[in-house]
Amino acid sequence: MPEKPGSESSSSESAVGFGPNAGGKFSQEDSHHPAAGWGAAISVGQVLLKQHELIDGTRVVFKMNHENGGYDCPGCAWPDDRHGLTMDICENGIKHATWELTKKKTTPDFFAAHTVSELATWSDFALEDQGRLTDPMQYDAESDKYVPVSWEDAFALVGNHLRGLDDPNQAAFYTSGRLSNEATFLYQLWARELGTNNLPDCSNMCHEASGRAMQAAVGTGKGTCDLVDWQKTDCLIIMGVNAASNAPRMLTSLAEASRRGASIIHVNPLVEAAARRTIVPHDILRMATFQSTRTSTLNVQPRIAGDLALMRGVAKHLFECEKSDPKAIDRQFIERHTAGFDAYRSVVEATPWREIERQSGLPEPKIREMAEVYRKSRSAIIGWCLGLTQQEHACDTIREIVNVLLMRGNIGREGAGPCPIRGHSNVQGNRTCGIDHRPGEDWLARMDQACGITSPRAPGLDTVRVIPAMIRGEVKVFVGMGGNFARAAPDPASTFPALRNCDLTVHVSTKLNRSHIVHGRDALILPCLGRTEKDHGRNGLQGITVEDSMSMVHLSFGMKEARSPHPRSEVAIIAGLATASLPNSKTPWADYAVEYDLIRDKMAEAIAGFEDFNRRVRQPLGFRLKQPARELVFLTDTGKANFSTAPLADVAPVGGRLLLGTMRSHDQWNTTIYSDDDRYRGVKNLRTLVFMNAEDMKERGLAKFDLVDITSFAKDGSTRQVRGYRAIPYDLPPGSSMGYMPELNVLCPIGDSSPQSDQPLMKHVIVEINRSGAKP
Repeated sequence: MPEKPGSESSSSESAVGFGPNAGGKFSQEDSHHPAAGWGAAISVGQVLLKQHELIDGTRVVFKMNHENGGYDCPGCAWPDDRHGLTMDICENGIKHATWELTKKKTTPDFFAAHTVSELATWSDFALEDQGRLTDPMQYDAESDKYVPVSWEDAFALVGNHLRGLDDPNQAAFYTSGRLSNEATFLYQLWARELGTNNLPDCSNMCHEASGRAMQAAVGTGKGTCDLVDWQKTDCLIIMGVNAASNAPRMLTSLAEASRRGASIIHVNPLVEAAARRTIVPHDILRMATFQSTRTSTLNVQPRIAGDLALMRGVAKHLFECEKSDPKAIDRQFIERHTAGFDAYRSVVEATPWREIERQSGLPEPKIREMAEVYRKSRSAIIGWCLGLTQQEHACDTIREIVNVLLMRGNIGREGAGPCPIRGHSNVQGNRTCGIDHRPGEDWLARMDQACGITSPRAPGLDTVRVIPAMIRGEVKVFVGMGGNFARAAPDPASTFPALRNCDLTVHVSTKLNRSHIVHGRDALILPCLGRTEKDHGRNGLQGITVEDSMSMVHLSFGMKEARSPHPRSEVAIIAGLATASLPNSKTPWADYAVEYDLIRDKMAEAIAGFEDFNRRVRQPLGFRLKQPARELVFLTDTGKANFSTAPLADVAPVGGRLLLGTMRSHDQWNTTIYSDDDRYRGVKNLRTLVFMNAEDMKERGLAKFDLVDITSFAKDGSTRQVRGYRAIPYDLPPGSSMGYMPELNVLCPIGDSSPQSDQPLMKHVIVEINRSGAKP
């Protein structure tokens, strides 16, 4: 295949377009309209019309995120409104739901008409746009096509492969963040009864750093805040979050906070749409009169990876202010509830302002301005997302955030605390219910006792480590529950060969995607029900549960009958696979497949916090899992909240190089791309682009839309490159650049992960950007 613009020099497969209109006429204009508002409403209407779901789709989406028979949005993990808001929905959630509700079908006839080699040349959009998968399919090497297979034969094929392994650790079980709690529990039970902790998941690429940092600091891997805290706080500091696209329902909370006079600080290299103004669509009066609400009182733009230095500067300001304002630091809280404060103070005082400025990319007065807002606030919440976690020093950065919160006693009280903002709808529940390659002994012991198994104790493989293991032939079977592993993972030059080197790949999915095309020697595509679809069990309609990003657990019921009779629920598929691969198992897999209350009863025994699960989850709004740190109970090595003393890392780019971060466009959810537009950044019909600081472009002799080549530099000395991208000037700090994933995943080396979290460095890529054809 000839190389095309945006190709990676070492892999022609990366030349395949991603969006629906790759190669068409493009443009980019300044876009400062309010987030959400009429733009979102019009976009939603267009989506419903395009999917021919104007009536049924409208009815279904209005039941999203509601109890009493409603279903949880299959998109983000933002908590549901506690007052039963009639329109607790957002543009991206509706896109996600209607994408699932489509009448288009990917049937056996489709697969009969196209070889896999041909499908490999299709764009990712074109693959998913074929519609919902209808039948189990098995790869046939002789014809190079997927052919129909019965569920029983598919299960038997998986069972034969797994039983034939020399070691259960030759299998890996991946999951995305949309899997229900019930399916998650069965999935990890299957893997551990088989004998492995190889449970890589999307958290390994997203919020692993949050969990590890929070566990070390306050004894929990989760945030301590809930929506009531957001409604009561004096100060919100939002770091590395593009709320208007990643968690659009947060806009409601930001608008409410703004109207009651709370301070809202956005920390991000880009000033995103949510950091300016919004019109919340369910606010009918403001929609009708085009009245927008400010969603920010201060925007702070550190360079990529400059967040640790920024928070160190906030701490330094507080220490200096204490000399004239004894209340700048909560000494009573520190003495009662923390450890390591004196050592931390020494580190901060020894850090000069000039170094804080150099590493953060911000002038001292701007840092002090932010710190003063924080100092004057009676309570504060600091939230963060992947803009922080996908950095090399992410754990140190998050520990520094906790340090700053502890200095003013902003944890364990109303309106205060750390608040990691999770992405996919049940990614936090996945970890709670056992998707963890490094499980704790207490968790395993309780689960083993409840389920009558003996789990392995050795740590398993995470996402970063499973890919090289597949390349080496040490992992022979790869099972993926949802997601699009081939596109979500970094470095396709490694990930694609890894999947192809497997004896068997199994993907449980709703739609066709790249991971089905980049397959093992044997391969299965198993179609599952979507979140919006009814799941009929032994005793009627079955509900599943999810845990949102603020630890609320609630029920979700599908609203529509499936368009095909053949897809099965994720729970039923896992039960069938487990039965085939564990013929002597005493686990009642068949009963679990048709009666989810039985799974929840077992989870009530197996998982702390889920006691009396079936009753509690049927209460209005479900129930909230306890967070000991919220009650000032710190399950750490000291029994207190721990200050950290990490030195400032040198992250300032040198030698003409830049730091690059990958991100999603607005019209995209994870690896699913709805269009080539990005309304909030003013882009139309273009994804192969890189946003740059205007002065950085000038230094390289670049004008808007000039073609550039981007070369990344790995720690091992290797390089990766994309060519023919369009340079676009944008409001970014000098030395920082941004572009879209999954296109730019090709620049993220699989070997470059954070030694603190093992996360791939998708927001911390060292690059050179030059006019196309010029030597780096």
